[in-house]
Amino acid sequence: MVISRSFLLLSSMEYSAKFEELKSKNLSLDLTRGKPSSDQLDLSNAIGELKVENLDKDGLDLRNYGEITGLASCRKLGSQILGCTEDLVWAGGNSSLSLMSQYLSFLFVEGNGARPWGAQERVSVLCPVPGYDRHFKLCETFGINMIPVPLTGEGPNLEEVKRLVDEDKSIRGIWCVPKYSNPTGEVYSKKNMEGLLDIFGKSDNKSVIFWDNAYAVHDLSAHLPLDDIFDIAFKRGYEDCVVEFGSTSKITFAGAGIGFIAMSKSNQELFLPFYSALMIGPDKLNQAKHVRFFQENNLMEHMQLHAEIIRPKFELVERQLKSLGLGSWTSPKGGYFVLFESEKGLARKIISYASELGLKLTPAGSTHPYGVDEDDKYIRLAPTACSLEELEAAMEVFSCCVGLAYTQG
Repeated sequence: MVISRSFLLLSSMEYSAKFEELKSKNLSLDLTRGKPSSDQLDLSNAIGELKVENLDKDGLDLRNYGEITGLASCRKLGSQILGCTEDLVWAGGNSSLSLMSQYLSFLFVEGNGARPWGAQERVSVLCPVPGYDRHFKLCETFGINMIPVPLTGEGPNLEEVKRLVDEDKSIRGIWCVPKYSNPTGEVYSKKNMEGLLDIFGKSDNKSVIFWDNAYAVHDLSAHLPLDDIFDIAFKRGYEDCVVEFGSTSKITFAGAGIGFIAMSKSNQELFLPFYSALMIGPDKLNQAKHVRFFQENNLMEHMQLHAEIIRPKFELVERQLKSLGLGSWTSPKGGYFVLFESEKGLARKIISYASELGLKLTPAGSTHPYGVDEDDKYIRLAPTACSLEELEAAMEVFSCCVGLAYTQG
């Protein structure tokens, strides 16, 4: 976090006047979801125009059923994105979130070599905080008990993780966003990965590290490689406890991309019969188009084009927060979010004020399981989807609301 001095540039009366001025503008602004902007989506328009042969080089008709784990060429693309070997990767539909829900369903119905989760009296999963609200929603939907663990700047607090796992035998896994975590922007260190593997790999209940590598190639400047957790795990003999996810949702099209799941051969053999019962094959034409697109367009160069669109937005947020001079915030080197930290007890008030002025923010507490941020201080900002002009207006509103909350206590 970038820590600022907490000093008030304006008085309560001046912030109140500014608030009324902004209220009269009837604004409609949104910083809730980390979505690509239209300019970013335009970078991949050529995919829709590509022509691919109905039959691949091996005579497979891409329009038909089959290839349940995805085209081999697309699995290779997935391995380039996720940073692991292609034999571990399956290419599915357009959503990694769907693959997560399908894998959770498998754990509940059949289990991964241990008793099905559905047969357990209580199933708990560790949730690093501040964290990703979609992970929390999945857990709530499946009835999984969530236990928060603090992040350290390079991954979860390993001492706390070990203490919890040793004390609570209902813990069956942990959610992780290892690169540019949503919403802290931190990157897990190799030491942290090794620690997580040693804790969960030694477990006798087939625990799972849910490795949601959503921002694997989403750098704002130079590419920052992430250590391959599978490579580390194989050397330790713990490869079966890692299941990795990713997608092209913020690379090409969010609504028409490709989701990926990666896991050991043993886990693939366990999961395949269940997975095959849920679907009859992915959209292979779309997979073939993505493969051809990235044969003609270098993946990392394509992501630098994304960065050129996004970077000025993060820089604008940084400038505005620095000029505000209140609270603290993250300055991520990639990903889609800035995390603002106010004084305790002010987040809900800030978000409520923003709503009055027409600025939508993610609800207070969404960075924590069950929507409970006991300190009421974290606010996730998602600057990517709007234009620079809209973002400037949104940050003016946000700054006013923070100032008003601080001056009114």
